[in-house]
Amino acid sequence: MRRLLLLLSLIVWLLLVAACSRPVPVFTSFDVAKWRADRNGCAGYRAASLTELKSKQEELLGLEEMQIIELLGRPDQNELYKRNQKFYYYWLNPSQDCDSTHVAGTTLRLAIRFNAMGLAKEVTIE
Repeated sequence: MRRLLLLLSLIVWLLLVAACSRPVPVFTSFDVAKWRADRNGCAGYRAASLTELKSKQEELLGLEEMQIIELLGRPDQNELYKRNQKFYYYWLNPSQDCDSTHVAGTTLRLAIRFNAMGLAKEVTIE
């Protein structure tokens, strides 16, 4: 009887966890594989997809870190912040790490702030 109660508790817990996760948004206007391949924005593909990215900003809020990585790939830069917060940065225009395409002062980046629970709490283009 005790095992059955434990098993039922585990099943209920798993269902609650699965129900609380948000689905990953679908980007229709741009190729996610090209986005991931355009590290540091050097190829210019990320800058071309800026319009759709702006329209999907709200949908990125509340996603978990791994969901963001599944969607956008590993960040170009990350920063650990106080109280176990993190920032992920994706360069939209060519960054200073690109060979010769970087123009000082024109770099845009997508910044995603994660809270201590690993959920995206702020998504900005700066």
